[in-house]
Amino acid sequence: MGDDVVLEVKDLRKVFHLGFFRKRVEAVKNASFAVEHGEIFGLLGPNGAGKTTTIKAILRLIFPTAGEIRIFGRSADDREASKRIGYMPENPYVYQYLRPLEFLDLCARLTGIPKSERRDRAEAMVDKVGLRHAVDRPIGKFSKGMMQRIGLAQALLHDPELLVLDEPMSGLDPIGRKEVRDVLLEQRASGKTLLFTSHILSDVELLCDRVVIMQKGEITSEGNVHDLLESAGRRVEIRLSGASTALKESLSARGVVVESGEGHLTLRADGQKAVDEILRISNAAGARLDALVPERQTLEKLFLEDAAR
Repeated sequence: MGDDVVLEVKDLRKVFHLGFFRKRVEAVKNASFAVEHGEIFGLLGPNGAGKTTTIKAILRLIFPTAGEIRIFGRSADDREASKRIGYMPENPYVYQYLRPLEFLDLCARLTGIPKSERRDRAEAMVDKVGLRHAVDRPIGKFSKGMMQRIGLAQALLHDPELLVLDEPMSGLDPIGRKEVRDVLLEQRASGKTLLFTSHILSDVELLCDRVVIMQKGEITSEGNVHDLLESAGRRVEIRLSGASTALKESLSARGVVVESGEGHLTLRADGQKAVDEILRISNAAGARLDALVPERQTLEKLFLEDAAR
């Protein structure tokens, strides 16, 4: 493993045996990926894709059936490696009667932070995640979004080098998501490495350097976000007027017709080659080009297309 690789997952498999009849369920199937130092890495997929199982295997909350996981060049079982990780589960569990500073003080003790530093770190985390207004409120009275914030605070508390966050945006309103995005970007700017899952693909697109997409336990797509979107192809909407019936029939075989009416036609085409062919045929048939509108590919579109394969 290279010096720049913080986390390496190689041929990870996890099989569960469920119910009275011990039904075999393969939750993760030979997943392999690497997370490099200083990047934000997205682990994407629909419910049941194997994302949380993968994260739990990395953290040794469950044990893999097969495969190898290395963190900072060490085995995932190494306690020194695990001390350098901050983890936020999808549904953070907290003691409901504790107030934020009390809860963070408890977390600080469990992570070995010296007593002289605990209060200052807890205060700083409360401010960082925007919970100063609720500092005297029992956590049991928190909303879902506020619970996510206190979960993020405890993950950041001991200044970890690798942050593993399972759905950190869940339950947050748009302002809260913006604030959490800023915190995550601040962590990357300070040299930290982040691995996180999210169903909010617009946030993933804004934050992540690289992603993998999982479907039914397998990795189906992976790579740099920009490269994935570019490789998905360039879709263009073409609007024509003066299109004859014969031209409409000819072009419908070369693109997806969106709208067709008296003398006009709107269709979508994927890739420059298809666009050039449609324009050539239209021009030869005497139709007029009214508009050529490129559609921006998004991670959400790529995700849905990947799921439909």
